[in-house]
Amino acid sequence: MNEILQQALERARKTMNENIGGPFGAAIINEKGEILAVASNSVLRDNDPTAHAEVNAIRAACKKIGSYDLSDCVLYTTAYPCPMCLAAIIWANIKKVYFGCRPQDAEAIGFRDDFIYRFIENKCCDKTIMEINELDREECLRLFDEYQKMNKTIY
Repeated sequence: MNEILQQALERARKTMNENIGGPFGAAIINEKGEILAVASNSVLRDNDPTAHAEVNAIRAACKKIGSYDLSDCVLYTTAYPCPMCLAAIIWANIKKVYFGCRPQDAEAIGFRDDFIYRFIENKCCDKTIMEINELDREECLRLFDEYQKMNKTIY
């Protein structure tokens, strides 16, 4: 077994057995192969639905290197990333991911990523899942305009 994925798996098993979160672990290495972060899912402990292993690992790796950009890094995870984690991985500029379990494997034990994929595929229009409405766009555009005029960092 891959030694980096093994560390993610062991962390997931430990915190899963402590009822901190589900069977999800992740690790991030830099271009030199050095481990920047090993994390697990902590949704139950933190009462935070965003505390997935991949997000926790991204947060820890970014903090360690002092940057929001992980473009030279590789992520290892015990399961195919959910839509939220996929987005976080993309925002972090990580270009390579290795995963253990497939989405169907997570669904088989009760995890519900599939309905989010369907919601996105249906152009986010299923009001039984969530209603999304535009509101006060002009005022919000002024804020965007201010940011742009200040030449702030785009990330």
